[in-house]
Amino acid sequence: MIFRGILLAAGYSKRFGSNKLLQALPAGSPQAGTPIALAAARHLLEALPDSIAVVRPRAQKLGKLLRDAGCSTVVCKNAADGMGTSLAAGVRAAPDADGWVIALADMPFVRPETIAKIVQAMEQGAAIAAPAIGGERGHPVGFARAFFEELVSLKGDAGAREVLKRNAGRITLCEVDDPGVLRDIDQPSDLSAG
Repeated sequence: MIFRGILLAAGYSKRFGSNKLLQALPAGSPQAGTPIALAAARHLLEALPDSIAVVRPRAQKLGKLLRDAGCSTVVCKNAADGMGTSLAAGVRAAPDADGWVIALADMPFVRPETIAKIVQAMEQGAAIAAPAIGGERGHPVGFARAFFEELVSLKGDAGAREVLKRNAGRITLCEVDDPGVLRDIDQPSDLSAG
């Protein structure tokens, strides 16, 4: 079975004030000095070496950084429409896969072992798999091939939220000891928190 990682890196960092994905992780954090998106990409690539990063138009520096790390990149022309549009572009770029693990480039602390656990759940037949810590669902989320049409039809900024709601009974939660599954970077203060 072939599973592909899809790293969503096409956002515009409106709440952050500058391109957060190029911001270096602070001293004292794992991979201090590494750009946020690069740390997230490396973790995804460690578990899924054949991963795709979705970037927005004119994000040449970010695209090059992610390609140099080992990701294929896809430019989502309509990235400004939101995360759902970017997610659809990523899945559309890997139509041959048996499933996709959707990771967020602003979540640099998710451990590779956590991503591997999601892949393992998918290999064992999970329709949708996600990590959980203390029962709270986190990211990344894996989707089986059966969701291809739904995923490539996504639009707007809700990402796959509606797909997850409609299929709540089909989600396999993988309990992990990885606080990174809940920790995203939305604004500068998030870099220093926790």
